[in-house]
Amino acid sequence: MPVLTARALLLDMDGTLVNSDAVVERVWRRWADTHGLDGDDVMKVVHGRQGYASMAVLLPGRPVHLNHADNARMLAEETADMDGVVPVPGAPEFLASLRDVPHALVTSADVPLSTARMAAAGLALPDLRVTAESVGASKPDPEGFLKGAAELGIAPADCVVFEDSGAGIAAGRAAGMRVVGVGPRAAVHGPDVVVRDLRQVRVETGESGVRIHVA
Repeated sequence: MPVLTARALLLDMDGTLVNSDAVVERVWRRWADTHGLDGDDVMKVVHGRQGYASMAVLLPGRPVHLNHADNARMLAEETADMDGVVPVPGAPEFLASLRDVPHALVTSADVPLSTARMAAAGLALPDLRVTAESVGASKPDPEGFLKGAAELGIAPADCVVFEDSGAGIAAGRAAGMRVVGVGPRAAVHGPDVVVRDLRQVRVETGESGVRIHVA
C-alpha cells in the first residue's frame, strides 16, 4: 500500500466526492446539440473546468461574454437538477475521517451548485471552500489549489490533492502538489497514485501530520 504524507488535503467535488455525471451529461449534451458539436467530443473537455473555460476550448474565437452568459444559465440548470447525484463510494467515511485534518473543498462549481450537490449526495461541506466565485482562473490553472493551501496556512508541497479530471490533476501538479487520482477518468492523466474510489483510501493523523494509505 502506497503511503503519502501531508499536512493538508485539497478535495475536488464532482467525480471525486460526488458523482454528478448524469446531470453534467444532460446539460452539456444539450449545449453541444445547440452548437452543432459532437456530444462525445464535448464530454472529453468539460470535466474539471468552469463552463466558460470549456466553451473557450470548444469554440475558440467565440466572444467571451457569450461564454459567460451560457455558463451562468447552465449553472442554474445544474443547480435545479439533482436527479442521479450520489456520493462517490466511500466519500461519507472519507470525509468523516478528516475531522481533525486541515482540508478544503476546491471546486469549479459555484456556491449554490456545490452546496446543492453536496447536500443531494448527503455529504457535509468542509468549513473551507474555494469555489468558482473565489478565483479568477479556472482549472487547469493552479489558482484554486494555491488559494486553498494559503487559506489553510499550509505550504503547497505539504498538500495532497484529490481529483478525477485531467484539468484538475494538471492544476494540482502546477500548484506543486501531489495528486491522488479518483476514478476511471483520472488514470490517463498521470496522478501520483490512482484509486477506483474513496473506499481505497484511509487517512491517519499523528504528531508528524497526515498519513494517507492508498490500497
